[in-house]
Amino acid sequence: MPANRALHDLLTRYKKGEVSIREAAEALEGLRLDQIGDFARIDLGRDVRCGMPEVVLAEGKDPAHLSKIAIRYAKDAGRCVITRVTREQIVPILAAAKKQKIASEYHEAGRILVLSTGPAPAKDGGIVAVVTAGTSDIRVAEEARVIAEEMGCEVRTAYDVGAAGIHRLFPALKPLLSAHVFVVCAGREGTLPSVVAGLVDKPVIGVPVSVGYGYMGEGRAALASMLQSCSVLSVVNIDAGFTAGAFAARIARMGAGR
Repeated sequence: MPANRALHDLLTRYKKGEVSIREAAEALEGLRLDQIGDFARIDLGRDVRCGMPEVVLAEGKDPAHLSKIAIRYAKDAGRCVITRVTREQIVPILAAAKKQKIASEYHEAGRILVLSTGPAPAKDGGIVAVVTAGTSDIRVAEEARVIAEEMGCEVRTAYDVGAAGIHRLFPALKPLLSAHVFVVCAGREGTLPSVVAGLVDKPVIGVPVSVGYGYMGEGRAALASMLQSCSVLSVVNIDAGFTAGAFAARIARMGAGR
């Protein structure tokens, strides 16, 4: 079993004298929790413990609370990824980040804000291919893309190649065939993941998207279709771009020997 990347990097930094034995011991615990006021406990040990960063879901959070969580996490962990963030929530976060001299990057299509005090993750975690059936699926695909990149993967994309015009798919797949894993997002009847899984020799993760209307609309028909697929694929929940991206990154890192 390959060593956990975060653990390997930590021990390398300790060997070089870049971190003290106390700092290394705290990180090795993997169980460190920081209390923020009376409303949040942030998990600073997830990267060491699970090999993936803690990601903050912005949905439903008070903007002031979210800002304090994001800034604290960025300062303590060096990087904070915030998903499903709204423009209303972004304003106080960016203002606070500017005061603290914390860098920010907003991925509008995927609704993800990244705060950082250091360099971006090294691209040493394998290759993830992200494919969408239509342009309406891009918002979910972009969430998966950013998460996979934050976990150190190279991501290659092919958007709007759905089964309604199947001739679009074949040339789009050719540049992606060296990927270690495919994330395929589709709404409406959700056919594309099954088709892709029948064409490639890599793991495929199907992501039903809440596109469609009427009977079994809003992603329900897509979810049912993927679950009933005769092709071999894994399926995540409706609009679960984060889950698909994180799961794909773990597979890709194994494929890359990490």
